[in-house]
Amino acid sequence: MQVIETLSEGLKRELKVIIPAKDMEAQMNERLADAKDRVRINGFRPGKVPVGHLKKMYGKSIMAELVNEIVRERPAAILSERGEKSATQPEIAMTEDQAEAEKILSAQADLEFTVSYEVIPAIELKSVDGIKVTREVVEIAEDEVTEQIKRIAESARSYEPKKGKAANGDRVTMDYLGKVDGVPFDGGKDEDAQLVLGSGRFIPGFEEQLIGLKAGDEKVINVTFPADYPATNLAGKDATFDITVKEVAAAGEVEINDELASKLGVESADKLKEIVRGQIEGQYGSMTRQKLKRQILDQLDGLYSFDTPKSLVEAEFENIWRQINTDLAQSGKTFEDEDTTEEKAREEYMKLAERRVRLGLVLSEIGEKAAIEVSEDEMQRALYEQLRQFPGQEKQIIEFFRKTPGAAASLRAPIFEEKVVDHLLTQISVTDKTVSKEELMADDESEASASKSETKKAAPKKKAAKAEAAAEGEEAAAPKKKAAAKKKASEDAAE
Repeated sequence: MQVIETLSEGLKRELKVIIPAKDMEAQMNERLADAKDRVRINGFRPGKVPVGHLKKMYGKSIMAELVNEIVRERPAAILSERGEKSATQPEIAMTEDQAEAEKILSAQADLEFTVSYEVIPAIELKSVDGIKVTREVVEIAEDEVTEQIKRIAESARSYEPKKGKAANGDRVTMDYLGKVDGVPFDGGKDEDAQLVLGSGRFIPGFEEQLIGLKAGDEKVINVTFPADYPATNLAGKDATFDITVKEVAAAGEVEINDELASKLGVESADKLKEIVRGQIEGQYGSMTRQKLKRQILDQLDGLYSFDTPKSLVEAEFENIWRQINTDLAQSGKTFEDEDTTEEKAREEYMKLAERRVRLGLVLSEIGEKAAIEVSEDEMQRALYEQLRQFPGQEKQIIEFFRKTPGAAASLRAPIFEEKVVDHLLTQISVTDKTVSKEELMADDESEASASKSETKKAAPKKKAAKAEAAAEGEEAAAPKKKAAAKKKASEDAAE
C-alpha cells in the first residue's frame, strides 16, 4: 500500500492511497481458498471446487467486499500511523468511472482513493497556576425554606364546598366554551375545569370575572388574548367564554406540620424541611457552578489561540444559528427588533462557535493528559436521565442512541467536561465569597466579559446563553420531545 500526501494546507490534509492490483488479487485468492471447503456447488464434491471456477463465480463480489472494508477501515489506521486525529469523519473519494471500477473488481487495475480531512491541531497545554476564580456561595435563610414549603403545600391544600359567592382564593369548578366572533375555537372548551381565583393561571381578565359567582350560575365573560399569546390565531383577539359554575370551594388552612409532610409522601415536617433545603441548595449550587465554570472558560480563552478545524466551527455555528432562529420565530421577532442585522448576528455567532470549539479542544486535551475517563455507570445514568425526561418514548430513545453515530458521544461529552472542570478546580486558586441570592442570580458583566458580550451584541436576548458555555457536547443529541398535547387555550398563557 502506498500513501501519498497530496495536500497539506493549514489543518487541511488530503492523502492518495494506492493498493496494487496484485495485492488486492492476493487477498481475494486467500478468501476464495478459505471458502473452497465451505462452498457447495452442484457437480462438485465438497472441497473439490476449482479455485478458478470459484473466482469466476464469486471473484467480483468478494473483491467488492474487500474494497468496502479497505475504504471503511484503512483511513483510521493510516491517520493513526501518521499520528493525526481527524476533526470529523474523513471524506473518501473513489473513481466514478464504471469501466475503471470494473477493472478494479477484476484485479486488472490498482485500487486508488483519496482521503480528505482536517486534523485536530496539536495543543501545548499551558500552566493554569495564574487562573483565579471566585466561588459565590449563598447562605440559605430559614424564611426562604418556609416560603418554599408554603408554595409546595398549595398543591396539597384541601378545599371545602361552600354555598356563598366565589372570592379570591376560592376554587371554582366549571364548564366553559370559548368563542371568537361567535365561533368556538380549538382548545377553548373544557368540562369540570378547576381554577383557584387569584392564581393567575388563566389569561388576564378571566379570573376576575368569576368573582361573585356561585354554584349553578351561568355567565358570558369577555376577554382579550394577549398580543404575544403563543397561539397566533388567537393573539390579540377579543373572545367570549360561556361559563357554567358547578362548584365553589373555600381553601383550607395551610400548616407546615407532620400531617402536611405525610400528604406529600414525607415522614415528618423536619424531613420535609431538610428535603426542601437540599433542593434550594442544589438550585443555588447549579448557579454557583455555572458562574465558576464561566470564569474558568473565560480565562482559558485568554490563554489559548490557535487555528480551529473549519468543519467543527461550521457544525457548531449551525447548532447555535438553528437555536437563535427558533427563538426568534417563537417570539415573533426579527434581528432588527434586537438592534442588529442578520449579517452582524452571523458574524458574532461564528466567533462564538469558534470559541466554543477551541475551548472544547483545550478541555479535551486537559482531560486526556489527566487520564480522565467516563465510566459505563456514568453513561448509564446519563441515558437514564434522558429516558426520564421523555416518558413514553423510552424505546425510541434507546433505539436512537443505539443506531445514531455520535449519539453516545453526546452523552459522554458533558460528563467528561464537568470532570475536567472538577480537575481544574484542584489546580487553580479558588476563593469562596458569601453573596445574597440576588447577587448570585444577577448577570455580572465583568465575570461574563467574553461570552456575554458575544451573545448580547448579536441577537435574541433570550438564552442564546446556551452558547455561552464554550464546551464540547453541550447540545444533547437526543430525540426531540414530541409536541405535547394542546393545552386548553385559556390555560396556555398562564403556563
